[in-house]
Amino acid sequence: MRSFKRARTLALIPAVASALVLTACGSSRSHSSMAGMDMKSPASSPSSTPQESPMSSDHSHSMSGMDHGDEPMYMGEGLATSDQGYTFAPTADSVAADGFGFRIVGPDGAPVTAFEPEQTKLMHFYLVRSDLTGFQHVHPTMAADGTWTAPIKAAGPGTYRAYASFIAKGADGKPVALTLSKQVTSPGTAADAPLPAASATAEVDGYTVTVDASKLMAGMAMPLKVSIAKDGKPVTDLEPYLETYAHLTGFHAGDMAMAHLHPEGGPATTANGGPDLDFEATLPKAGQWRMFLQFQTGGTLHTAAVTLNVG
Repeated sequence: MRSFKRARTLALIPAVASALVLTACGSSRSHSSMAGMDMKSPASSPSSTPQESPMSSDHSHSMSGMDHGDEPMYMGEGLATSDQGYTFAPTADSVAADGFGFRIVGPDGAPVTAFEPEQTKLMHFYLVRSDLTGFQHVHPTMAADGTWTAPIKAAGPGTYRAYASFIAKGADGKPVALTLSKQVTSPGTAADAPLPAASATAEVDGYTVTVDASKLMAGMAMPLKVSIAKDGKPVTDLEPYLETYAHLTGFHAGDMAMAHLHPEGGPATTANGGPDLDFEATLPKAGQWRMFLQFQTGGTLHTAAVTLNVG
């Protein structure tokens, strides 16, 4: 009997260690939004195209605490249209060339007009085609009636998913941090492009971006390193963009679950940006992720894209 208890105790050690790692990622300074992480039911997330259910705990992307610096800690996959009484309500189900309009409707049924800034902006809007092409990350402006207009570029025909990421001021004055999304269309038909093969490098505007994702494991906060070079020389002149030296946004192939990551450190602690950017990345699902790295040099914003295989 004693040997049986000892064996049982040893068998529990890996599970406890895993739980500690997942708990630790909630206080990470990397600002991993963990869009794609449901701490209540990590194994319940579907791998197929999500349904537009009004309230789904498996797809919520909600605040469950505060991380260092009193900033909200995010959880979920960013696939819910509604969560915690807040609803992402586009003014149309199709994408127009002159912008995308929407409202955030609050628990009282009225458009929300009180928001707090995140990374210097009150609202972050993403538009991605179902084949993980056509990535756009823009910052909408809000009218007095709570209607937001996202200044998107003309999108080609097809099916897209629109994401709104924000921090609303709740009725009790506390911040409510959410990423909500909805499937939308752009008129016309076009075949999906095949997902580019997994690669450790990408080229954009003369820059070479190298991603070391060798330690990534689904469902765990693991290190991910990005290096940027130009003409074979390390880049050290990255400029601050929205309070950090880079933004890394990922989308899971199949269901379009979202993850948004910021590198550790930043302009407040690091005088020069580059060439290496260290992330603590939590990608909740195994499979292929299309990752979009945004960084700025000389006043120009660059976006590089790579496909990662996550086991």
